Amino acid sequence: MTPDEFRATGHQLIDWIADYRRDIARHPVRSRVAPGEIRAALPAAPPELPEGMAAVLADLDRLVMPGVTHWQSPRFFGYFPANAPLAGVLGDLVSTGLGVVGLSWQSGPALTELEEVVTDWVRQMVGLSEAWSGVIQDTASTSTLVALICARERATGFAMARGGLQAEASPLIVYVSAQSHSSVDKAALLVGIGRDGVRLVPTDEAGAMRADALDAMVGEDLARGLRPCAVVATTGTTATTALDPVGAVAAVTRRHGLWLHVDAAMAGSAMILPECRWMWEGVEGADSLVLNAHKWLGVPFDCSLYFVRDPQHLMRVMSTNPSFLQSAVDGEVKNLRDWGIPLGRRFRALKLWFVLREGGVAALRARLRRDMENARWLAEQAAAAPGWRVLAPVVLQTVCLEHAPAGLEGEALDRHTLRWAEALNASGAAYVTPAVLEGRWMVRVSVGAEPTERADVAALWQAMQEAVGSAAA
Repeated sequence: MTPDEFRATGHQLIDWIADYRRDIARHPVRSRVAPGEIRAALPAAPPELPEGMAAVLADLDRLVMPGVTHWQSPRFFGYFPANAPLAGVLGDLVSTGLGVVGLSWQSGPALTELEEVVTDWVRQMVGLSEAWSGVIQDTASTSTLVALICARERATGFAMARGGLQAEASPLIVYVSAQSHSSVDKAALLVGIGRDGVRLVPTDEAGAMRADALDAMVGEDLARGLRPCAVVATTGTTATTALDPVGAVAAVTRRHGLWLHVDAAMAGSAMILPECRWMWEGVEGADSLVLNAHKWLGVPFDCSLYFVRDPQHLMRVMSTNPSFLQSAVDGEVKNLRDWGIPLGRRFRALKLWFVLREGGVAALRARLRRDMENARWLAEQAAAAPGWRVLAPVVLQTVCLEHAPAGLEGEALDRHTLRWAEALNASGAAYVTPAVLEGRWMVRVSVGAEPTERADVAALWQAMQEAVGSAAA
């Protein structure tokens, strides 16, 4: 494809994306294809001869669109917000168009220095002190893995440079709450701690980690000859957006010399609102934290911001310095290959830069406040309606709901919940995600798609009531 051919096709594709976003509310929110349907419609072997971009673009409508669940729809209330504003789409296009790979500062000076600047912008936006340094990872799962690797190496005096965990006399222990994200458990397994080394700390009635229980568990493990290593506290848990008491947890980790990682993947975006910063009070006592700019903040996936208080420790753990990447300026610059697991990186900072500059922080704050108000409105409607219950405090933009007809409980109530949630999703009117809370199924409504307004939330509430009626029929 020549630049001129790219220009012509690119104009068509931009028009296609613009039309899609303009008309997105006309689509059923959840895809209606059956498992294997798209695969069956695709050729089993690659094309031997060129097919032309006209055929490829036509197949976007014929083959791809039927299998898309529309995360950018104003009626998407599932999982978590994963906004992709068009300014960020353009930033991602520039990143791919440049085709830069950040192996070192020298391989992409603008890539490195723009990432330094925009991560520091976000640090200021969320009220963190200058003690923090940031880097862009792909996802919170990777950020948590990096944090636990750093915790492991600090606890063992850099065992990786000796015999690794196999040479350690005492097993390492990591502490999380029962409501922490599954990626924490996965990271603990990947760093070699093992499932037996993951302790689930009891939570209070709001789903938050109990610092007193954590302190007692650490003491018991020390008495047994084990080696407590790290605590992962969560600001905004996946199921209910519960808030672990970061300050109280930090007091425990400080007393016992443990690494504290704060998972604020979802709720970290809310810290651009000064009135929300109480939610992670004490965060300055943590060693690392993550917030996903690709969730509620609104940068196209993937763009996870990982902040550390001791970058020298991070670089010592992650550093790699092959001869072909060494340069005369290495002592003057950041080489971001030493700030994470991959050797190379995409120019992700561009899409964050585009989003922040196109809209400004004031617009981001206004959108988040709108979403929180809409979530509270929905909770008020449900709390006042017969048979409906709000199951967790609505501190951010997630509402946990249950419809419980008189006399229905236990597994029968679970079946009712799953029936009406599936009826709603299958209707195409909206998309929500069921989840388990305290052993019972409920429905999470995650308000936060960029185009979602009060009218969309009101339409969801109407659709939910209709789905309950159809499930009971």
